[in-house]
Amino acid sequence: MIDLGREILRYASNFGADYVDVRLVRRQLEEIEVKNGVLENVSRNETYGYGVRVLYKGAWGFASSFDLANFKLIVEKAYRIAKASSEVNKRRVTLAPVEIYKTSWKSSYKIDPFLVPFEKKLDLLFTADKIMRKVKGISLTEASLSFFREDKVFLSSEGAEIEQSILESGGGIAAYAIEGSDVQRRSYPNSFGGDFRKAGWEFIEELDLLGNAERIAKEAVSLLSAEPLPEMTTTLILDGTQLALQVHESCGHPTELDRVLGMEASFAGTSFLTLDKRGNFRYGSDIVNIVADATHPYGLGSFGFDDEGVIAQKSYLVKDGIFVGYLTSRETASFLGEYSNGTMRADGWNRIPIIRMTNINLLPGDISFEELIESTEEGVYMSVNKNWSIDDKRLNFHFGCEIAYEIKNGKLGKIYKNPYYTGITYEFWRNCDAIADEKSWRVWGVPNCGKGEPIQTARVGHGVSPARFRRVRVGGK
Repeated sequence: MIDLGREILRYASNFGADYVDVRLVRRQLEEIEVKNGVLENVSRNETYGYGVRVLYKGAWGFASSFDLANFKLIVEKAYRIAKASSEVNKRRVTLAPVEIYKTSWKSSYKIDPFLVPFEKKLDLLFTADKIMRKVKGISLTEASLSFFREDKVFLSSEGAEIEQSILESGGGIAAYAIEGSDVQRRSYPNSFGGDFRKAGWEFIEELDLLGNAERIAKEAVSLLSAEPLPEMTTTLILDGTQLALQVHESCGHPTELDRVLGMEASFAGTSFLTLDKRGNFRYGSDIVNIVADATHPYGLGSFGFDDEGVIAQKSYLVKDGIFVGYLTSRETASFLGEYSNGTMRADGWNRIPIIRMTNINLLPGDISFEELIESTEEGVYMSVNKNWSIDDKRLNFHFGCEIAYEIKNGKLGKIYKNPYYTGITYEFWRNCDAIADEKSWRVWGVPNCGKGEPIQTARVGHGVSPARFRRVRVGGK
């Protein structure tokens, strides 16, 4: 891959461009799903190709292909696009300086999941599915595994040569109880496929799907007879799974600088965090600290270098409740007169890199989860996302969870079904008065963050521990 990249770059140097980079990417994906005791899906695919990005007179051109032999045509196409774009470009692109690396990086794992016998994977899924179906009242069961490998090479006309290799694993189970039009679902360890991280088969074993299968099935059945959560304003505690999505939607996306500058609005809208708010806008309470951390050892949003060759970093987005930073690229960082904090990534070889979340983490507090509950006289504890909606400025949101628990006198009580809560982003985070400590902190993996047009799917992470929010509107439909 590195030799081919050099050859492509040498040919691209003939066209007088301001800057050129080449990415060669090989991806391997395996997905297995069992539903109601039947093997529903087995998907295995591998892709290999390259993308060439050209900057000519301040305008971008990009072209890609899986045809390795005819790379000259692809380079010429990228150059022609850049040249045509330069004739209509309203603002000349400049790139912030970057340190040049010639190195390699690899994520860590113990057991390569692609070498684990297929029969062993099936046995795990069928056994978990069987345990859930044994619970009386269960109508539908799901169990799934997913494994992802990416090997890529990045070379630039500035001299960068970077090789990277990542391996990711994930999985989960879900049980549904249905009575008429009432459908209740309980998922483990998270909804929509479970949890994912940069790790091998050892992570699947750590999840203990079999040990949690009966529990979640029984909870799904018990939700059928539970009352809906009453509409009220109260204290809300969110578990890690739901808080991870809250961070994703109301903290990650609005800090993407391309949205703020109007360079990207597709699929997930723009942002309320305009440039005038940086450094002086109270985003949350004093205990709210949010960082973008691509260096975490197992976060799904971790890497060695982004797709512009910028080294992985950890930087504050919100510090002591004040909004202080954006997710940037070399282009957008140059607009601010700064260096990129390394968040440019592409969904494979046939997409141009755009600003994406890394691991957007809410730093832990200094109170245990048990103390968090015990110090709450009255409120609601919600767990595991069911659905969500947020406006195109990332301000007004509405989240539904799978289950809620009443809190009275510092103890968890009766369960509620179909719990919802709503709010306005900065009001919600300003009302955060307690965050559980590091013992409860975990990075949750999100393998399907959508952005861009054509759509790109990014693999990101969110480190959180349960947190408490005052004066939140909950319940209703």
